[in-house]
Amino acid sequence: MDHARADILAARHRLQDAGWIPRDAEAFRHLPPPPAAVWLGEAPEAALAGCDAHPLSGAGWTLHPLGQTPQGRVDARWLDAADPAQRKELFAGLPLPIHPDGGSAPGDTAQHDAAPFAWVHHALCRHGLRLRIGGENAADRGPAETVWIQLRHQPRSAVEAPMLVIEVQDGVHCVLVETHHREPVACEQPVVQNLHTHIRLGAGATLQHLRSVQPGAADRVAHHLQLQLGPDARYEQGLIATGSRYHLQRQVVELAGDRSEARSAGLLLAAGADLEQQVRMHHTGERTRSHVEALALASGAARAVVNAHTRIAPGAADAEVRQRLTGVPTGGQPRLVLRPHLEIHHDQVQAAHGATWGALPEDALFYARQRGLDERSARGLIIEGMASALLARAFGDPLFIESLDLSGLLRQAVAQHLSDDPTAPTTQQEAAHG
Repeated sequence: MDHARADILAARHRLQDAGWIPRDAEAFRHLPPPPAAVWLGEAPEAALAGCDAHPLSGAGWTLHPLGQTPQGRVDARWLDAADPAQRKELFAGLPLPIHPDGGSAPGDTAQHDAAPFAWVHHALCRHGLRLRIGGENAADRGPAETVWIQLRHQPRSAVEAPMLVIEVQDGVHCVLVETHHREPVACEQPVVQNLHTHIRLGAGATLQHLRSVQPGAADRVAHHLQLQLGPDARYEQGLIATGSRYHLQRQVVELAGDRSEARSAGLLLAAGADLEQQVRMHHTGERTRSHVEALALASGAARAVVNAHTRIAPGAADAEVRQRLTGVPTGGQPRLVLRPHLEIHHDQVQAAHGATWGALPEDALFYARQRGLDERSARGLIIEGMASALLARAFGDPLFIESLDLSGLLRQAVAQHLSDDPTAPTTQQEAAHG
């Protein structure tokens, strides 16, 4: 019996029983995802006029060293989910998606809302990568081992469900730069991508995770990250994401170990496109800390949503949580939705949340223009400063930010956002108006 085929068929049956995400689902009501047929590759798609490019040009996951830093041990396994033995290894130890017929714990409503994405992924997944960072034998590691790596992903097919599993061993410090970039070309077929990533941090482990996701304008992308933190573990994520036909960035972090900490900073750039970030922090351990911050910039007819939810369980004494969401329209009439939310089930906590919405500061624009900058350059300079401060608060180390050349990456992303804004004045237009 082909156990891989049986597992795929079982996932399809569960998806059929559960149905797709309803339009009134709380977690997705502001930006509903395309139907299941799109993610399964069963929806008819019209090819772009005059374009016969084939989407099978990418290599999937590729692993690269980062800079000239000494490299720690990384055990990597590229696995074929169509092979029964390799599929078993790929999914080993990972939780199955929530089934609608099962009972749900308090606060699991959003997990049920997103479960159909997981069943589609289970049915369609063909390739995955498992990384064990720090090696298996702790005796072979130094007292303060640091691993610097870069992961790049390029689509392998028009409809795909890639997978990534990362285990950071006890006491290991890892710096990971993960990029999903589709370079704009004259002829490019759209891609549908449903990526699922599972990350586990061992006791005392640290992961500094920079993610840059820049899909094609016609792509439909959903990235789901599930993280579990052990005692004294620390996770820091900086996200740079641009809009597309549909783009979802969703992460669920379980702070299960005592004294674990998670920080998430998202820079969302939506120019006439759709983009949503969902961040869910679950505090179950004692003396845990989390900080969620997002800066969403939108222009034209874009729809940008930031949905932050932090839950403090009854046993999570002395938890510290912060949420800070900011939305800035940079032109046109975009729709910006900011939703900070705290769910607190313990009296002994420190918690704060807030959301602000408004234009770029006029005084900063005025002073920038006084220095001879055109309006677009002035806007770019101010946005770069805001974005740099956002990521600096996430990673908390200026030298770390410089080592990754984040300033160059931010400058490119901001410049692209402003160039894609149909309402932003060009240099020629400014010159014509004096």
